[in-house]
Amino acid sequence: MKNISGILFQGILGKILSGILGISLIWTVISFFIPLNIHVETVSVVLGLFFFFRNQLYREFHQFSKKDFTLLSIVTLIIMLAGSYYPYILDHFGYYIPTLQWLTEYGLVKGISNVDLTLGQMSVWHIFQAGFSNFSDPFLRINAVLLIIYTIYIVERKNWIHLCFLPVLLLFSQSPSPDLPVIIFSLILLNELITGNRNTTLLFAFSVFVFAIKPTMIWLPILMFLSSVFIFKTYFRPLLLGILILFLFFIKNIWTFGFPVFPVAVGDLNVFWKPNPEVLKVSSQFAIMKTYDMQYSYDEIQKFSTGDYIKNWLFLEGIKSKINILFVLSLVVFSVFAWIKKSKLITLICISLLIKSILVLAFSAQYRFFIDVFFVVFFVLFHEYFNKKKSIIVFSALSLFFISILSFPTLIQKYIPSFRVGSFMTGFEKEQLYKPSTYEYHQFKTFEIGNFKFNVSHNYPYSFDTPLPAVTPFYIFDDVKAGIFPQLLDKNDVKKGFIWKKMTSEEKKEAQKVINNIKNTDK
Repeated sequence: MKNISGILFQGILGKILSGILGISLIWTVISFFIPLNIHVETVSVVLGLFFFFRNQLYREFHQFSKKDFTLLSIVTLIIMLAGSYYPYILDHFGYYIPTLQWLTEYGLVKGISNVDLTLGQMSVWHIFQAGFSNFSDPFLRINAVLLIIYTIYIVERKNWIHLCFLPVLLLFSQSPSPDLPVIIFSLILLNELITGNRNTTLLFAFSVFVFAIKPTMIWLPILMFLSSVFIFKTYFRPLLLGILILFLFFIKNIWTFGFPVFPVAVGDLNVFWKPNPEVLKVSSQFAIMKTYDMQYSYDEIQKFSTGDYIKNWLFLEGIKSKINILFVLSLVVFSVFAWIKKSKLITLICISLLIKSILVLAFSAQYRFFIDVFFVVFFVLFHEYFNKKKSIIVFSALSLFFISILSFPTLIQKYIPSFRVGSFMTGFEKEQLYKPSTYEYHQFKTFEIGNFKFNVSHNYPYSFDTPLPAVTPFYIFDDVKAGIFPQLLDKNDVKKGFIWKKMTSEEKKEAQKVINNIKNTDK
C-alpha cells in the first residue's frame, strides 16, 4: 500500500493504517466473488509476514525508549485484560456475529437485507474482522488489537491526550463494534490535521474509509473536503482516491441492501432485490421510537408538537436524558469556542459537527450515533492542556474505574439501572486470563417456506451461532405481517442472493406454523 498510495505519515503507525485500508478495500472487492474463508486469510497472513521480515519492519520498534516501551507494555496488558471479558453489546449477537458468519461462509450476498435488514449494513470493519476470524482471531477481538495499535500511535507521536480516551474505549474491546475504529481513526486524522499534516489525498481517503465503516461519521469527509478547499486550496485530483472508496461503498450497499447508504432508502436505482417497502417503513418507525428510548409509541411520537419533540428527547427517563443534554451543551460550548478562537480549522470542524448532528437528529437521535462528538470536542478543547504526566494520571484512574465496572457489573446495574447495556455484563472469571470469554448456544430449529430452508434460534431472540442460513425471529414476524417472505434467487445456491416475494396461501399457513412454534417455545 505504501508503494501504491503512499503513507499518511512516517513511522510504524503510518504503515499499519495503510495496511488496514488496503486489506479492507481488497477484501471488500474479493467478497463480492468468494467468501473470506481460511484460504483468503492464509494468503493474506503469509504475505504480511513475508513483507514484515523482508523489509525488516521490526527495526522500527527500536525507536522507542525504555520508558516508552514500558508504558506501551503496561497499556497493552490492560487492553488485553479488558478485551478478555464476555461480550455484552447486544449488537454483538444480533448483528456483528451473523454478519461475520455470512462473510466467511458466503461473502457479500446480493439482497441479504431481505433475510435480515441489519445484515444489509455489512460494515467494512466487519469485512476486515471476518478476514482474520478463521484462525488468526477466532475470538473476534480485533478491536483489542486496534486499541494496541492506537497505543503505538500515542507513544510514537508523543500526543498524550489520547491516553485519556483509551480507558473509555476499553468498553468496546470485547466485540468487533464499528464504533471503536471510527472513533480512533477520527481522532488520529483530527490530530494529523491539527498538527499540520497536508497529505490531502490520504486524509480525505481515510476520512471516506471511516464513513464507509459507519456512515454517521459523515462529518469527517465533510471536514476533510472543506479543509482541502479552504485551507489547502486543492480541488479534484487529490480527492480521487477517496471518491473511488466512496464509489466502492455505494456499490457494496446497493449489492447487499438495494440503496447506496444503509439504512436510508434514498437514491433508488430500482434493483429487484431491494427490501420490501413495508419492512423499510417498520424499520424507520422503530428507529424513531429508539430515538426516545422506546418510552413512547410511534403513534404518540407522531402527535408531538415541535416543542414536544425537543422537550421529550431532552428529558427522557434515565441516563439517556443526561447524555442528550450533555450532547447539546457540548455543541453549544464548542460553537462558542470556535467563534472566540476565530481559527479557520476549528470553525470548519464546528460546521462539520453541526451538519452531522442535524442529520442524526433528523433520522434517529440515538446517543450511540453521536458519541464520537464528545471525543472530538474534548480533544479540540484540551489537546494543548494535557501533557504526558497529566494524561497518565487520568488514564490510570479511568482504567481502574472501567476495569472495576467490567469486573463488578453489579455496581453499574445498581446505581445506573437505566443504562441497559450494564445489565448484560457478567463480571470477571479466572478462565479469561488464558482464553477470551465467549458464549455458545447452538440451539435452533429448521423450517422451510417456499424455496427457502432456514434455521431459527431456539428460545433466544438472536441468531449469533445458529448455522446459516439463519433468520432472526423479529424479522420473521415483520415479514409475515407484511405478507412477504425471503426467497432464494437460486434454490441450489445461497450465494446467488435473495429477493422478497408475496406468500401464497399455502406459504402463509407454513409461516403461521413457524410463528406459533416460536411463540410456544418462548412461553
